[in-house]
Amino acid sequence: MSDLLERLRTELPAEALITDPDVTASYAHDMASFCAAGTPAVVVLPRTVEQVQHVMRTATALRVPVVPQGARTGLSGAANASDGCIVLSLVKMDRILEISPVDRIAVVEPGVVNAVLSRAVNEHGLYYPPDPSSWETCTIGGNIGTASGGLCCVKYGVTAEYVLGLDVVLADGRLLTTGRRTAKGVAGYDLTRLLVGSEGSLGIIVKAVLALKPQPPQQLVLAAEFPSAATACDAVCRIMERGHTPSLLELMDRTTVRAVNELASMGLPETTEALLLCAFDTPAPAADLAAVGALCTAAGATEVVPADDPAESELLLQARRMSLTALEAVTSATMIDDVCVPRSQLGAMLEGTAAIAEEYGLTIGVCSHAGDGNTHPVVCFDHTDPDESRRARESFDAIMALGLELGGTITGEHGVGVLKKEWLARELGETGIALQRSIKAAFDPLGLLNPGKLF
Repeated sequence: MSDLLERLRTELPAEALITDPDVTASYAHDMASFCAAGTPAVVVLPRTVEQVQHVMRTATALRVPVVPQGARTGLSGAANASDGCIVLSLVKMDRILEISPVDRIAVVEPGVVNAVLSRAVNEHGLYYPPDPSSWETCTIGGNIGTASGGLCCVKYGVTAEYVLGLDVVLADGRLLTTGRRTAKGVAGYDLTRLLVGSEGSLGIIVKAVLALKPQPPQQLVLAAEFPSAATACDAVCRIMERGHTPSLLELMDRTTVRAVNELASMGLPETTEALLLCAFDTPAPAADLAAVGALCTAAGATEVVPADDPAESELLLQARRMSLTALEAVTSATMIDDVCVPRSQLGAMLEGTAAIAEEYGLTIGVCSHAGDGNTHPVVCFDHTDPDESRRARESFDAIMALGLELGGTITGEHGVGVLKKEWLARELGETGIALQRSIKAAFDPLGLLNPGKLF
C-alpha cells in the first residue's frame, strides 16, 4: 500500500488521491443489488490523459487491479471495486473539447454528463440522441462502457451507433486511438465497436468522438390506456408492422403507473393495466399520432389521448423517466432487470413476468422500451427478509431464463458486470466465452482491468 501511494504521488497532485476509508467506501459500488463489492486501496480522480497513463503504468508495475468508474449509475455491478484495487474515477475529466456543426461530431472527455452534452450541442442546432433515464447524472464514458440506450433508441439507435472513435489508455499505459472523425471508414478491425460495451475490461476511455444529428422538431406524445399488457403489446406490433417510426414507444404496466403516482402525484390513470406512450418528432407529428391512435384503438385501447403541446408531452415523459425511481420507493430494495426480446415476443415476455411475480409472491413492475422489445422488470423486495431476498434473486433468474427462451438477450443496455456473469456464459456458450476471454487477454494480459466482471 505504501509503495503504491508513493509511486502514484510522483505524478499525481494530492487532490487527485483519496485514501480516507470512509470516503473510498462511497466509491465501492454502483446501484446494482446482489453484487459483491470489495474495499479499494485508493481512489484516483485524474484530470489528464497523462495522469491516467501514470496510474496504469504504476498498476502494471505493481500488479494492482484497476476499476474504472463514471457516475456509478450502472445497474449491473460493473463499476464495483475489488479488494485492494485502484478505483479510477473519470468524473473530473469532464471537458467538451469540440463541437463541429460541419462534421456533425462532438469530441468529449469521459466525465462529461450526458445531459450537459445534449444541451451544448442543441445550441448548435444539433442533437445527441442516446438518453438513458439517468441522463442528468450519468457520464458519456459510463454510457460507452455499458453501451447504454434510452427512450429514443427505437428511432435513433443505441450509444454504439454514435461512437466514431476513441482514445483509450491500455493496461500497460500505452495510448490507443481507434476509429475516425469521418462519416465513413472501414480501415482494419472495428476496435471502436469492440470497446463499446466492454465495461472497462479492455482499456480506459479518455476521449470519444461522437456522431451528432440535426436537431429534430419538438416531439409530441400520445398516451394510450389498455385493459391488458397483451393488448398494449399488440398495439406495439401493429405500429411497427405498419412502418411507423416513432421517436419513442414506451410501455408502463399497472404497477409502474401506480408507483409513479405514489411518488410524484403525476395524475396518471390508475385504472389502466398498461399505459403506452408514443411520440413523433416529425414535421407533422399530429398526423402521425392520429394514425397511431387509430391502431391503438383497433388493438383494444380504452382511451387514447394525444398531447396538445410540447409542455404536456414533456410531462408524460417525466413520468416515464421516473419509473425506476418510483419502483425503488415501493420497498426497501429492488433488482432491476434488463431483458430484450424480439418485438413479436414482447407480449409473451410481459405475461411471463406477471406469472413469475405471482409464483414467487413478489411485486414486479415493468417499464419497457417497447419499440425495441427491451423490458425492465423491477423486482421489489424487503432486503431485511432473507426468504424474500432469496425469492427476489430466484425470480430475477427466472425472468432472464424466460427472455432467452423467447429468443432474446440477457441485457439490452445495462451490461453484464457482476450481476449477469453466469447468464452471459449461458447466452454465448462455451466457444463464445473462450473467444471473448482470448480478446480480453490480448488487451490485458495480466488481468488487471476491472477483474471479475463479464466472465
